[in-house]
Amino acid sequence: MKSLIKDIALAPEGHKKIEWVSNFMPALNSLVDDFKTSKIFEGKTVVVSVHLEAKTAYLATVLKKAGADVIVTGSNPLSTQDDVAAALVDMGLTVYAWHNCTDEEYTMFLNKALDHKPHIIIDDGGDLVHLLHTTRQDARERLIGGSEETTTGVHRLHALANEKKLAFPMIAVNDSYCKYLFDNRYGTGQSVWDGIMRTTNLTVTGKNVVVAGYGWCGKGVAMRAKGLGAHVYVTEVDPIKAIEAVFDGFKVLPMIEAARIGDIFITVTGCKDVIRRQHFDVMKDKAIMCNAGHFDCEVNTKELAEVAKSHKNVRKNIEGYSMADGRTLYVLAEGRLVNLAAGDGHPAEIMDLSFAMQALAAEYLLKHGTTMEHDVHVLPHELDTRMAAIKLASMGYEVDHLTQEQIDYLTKVN
Repeated sequence: MKSLIKDIALAPEGHKKIEWVSNFMPALNSLVDDFKTSKIFEGKTVVVSVHLEAKTAYLATVLKKAGADVIVTGSNPLSTQDDVAAALVDMGLTVYAWHNCTDEEYTMFLNKALDHKPHIIIDDGGDLVHLLHTTRQDARERLIGGSEETTTGVHRLHALANEKKLAFPMIAVNDSYCKYLFDNRYGTGQSVWDGIMRTTNLTVTGKNVVVAGYGWCGKGVAMRAKGLGAHVYVTEVDPIKAIEAVFDGFKVLPMIEAARIGDIFITVTGCKDVIRRQHFDVMKDKAIMCNAGHFDCEVNTKELAEVAKSHKNVRKNIEGYSMADGRTLYVLAEGRLVNLAAGDGHPAEIMDLSFAMQALAAEYLLKHGTTMEHDVHVLPHELDTRMAAIKLASMGYEVDHLTQEQIDYLTKVN
């Protein structure tokens, strides 16, 4: 089936991006020879629905080198990079995606990908899984299982599993140590601020930054804001996470109070309506709002448009909402994932670990998927350890090793 992309002529620039990141992904590179030797991917179809930028593209090329027929589509209308999509098509992969697609086009792309009747899916946010349980159950005929990249997607999987409705095994790659400890914290922390700063061209130092949600992603965003010299405030609904934020040196307060003092707001909760009408009413002039959660519902832009007298695009990826009292409130990247919709996403070295775990998840499913329960699974810990050791060595670091006496001692006391 023919690919659907914006313009194949954009491929040369996309090739440069993919080649660049490939130089900084040693963990993923370490798997290529193993996959070629085992031939486990040969004859298998893998559908990848992840933010379509250079690191995702490189994961797709690794799976292709391993012998898979790889079908790629995006997981967010604004995060697809058209030059990268073109480069993948130029390399012989099938791609259904273009930047700034409509919701209808986005759904069409997912369905086109599922038309290939995959053996393995790699999902980001749960949209593929949702279709496979609703309108596209026909596409499950060869499906062994899949893996999920994000916290939001894992939550959706557990909801299905708790209702005994999950129709195939899914691996929560997000819950592997080598994913969430690094991707969610350090990756989100850096890429969110990269997106904000390149979009606004403003300073962070001295500003009041409000971080909504103190999970692993929120921790990373708050930590980097502090490092950039901001005054950081955290809003939470979980008392345990809230006191953790306090112990990390941040002030915790309700959003209605934070709304009055914040200069920059970042939502990282996975919930909806985190910033809404009552907060817009009390915000400072020129307050900037953005979202780093998977769905574009954390900042209620519909309500903001209703209470504003007008709004317009004031700069690429910045919408200005003019309020009746003269204030202007700004929203970045339409309230979508600011680090991908207005940036290049997580650094290559971070995604190296995440995507190495994704590749291992696909291999694990091909080996064990037919005997796995239809539930949400986590990869064996030894695979985390293996990837961490490769990554550490590539960075020039070494660790100690237990002596036999120490091993015997720990065996005895445990």
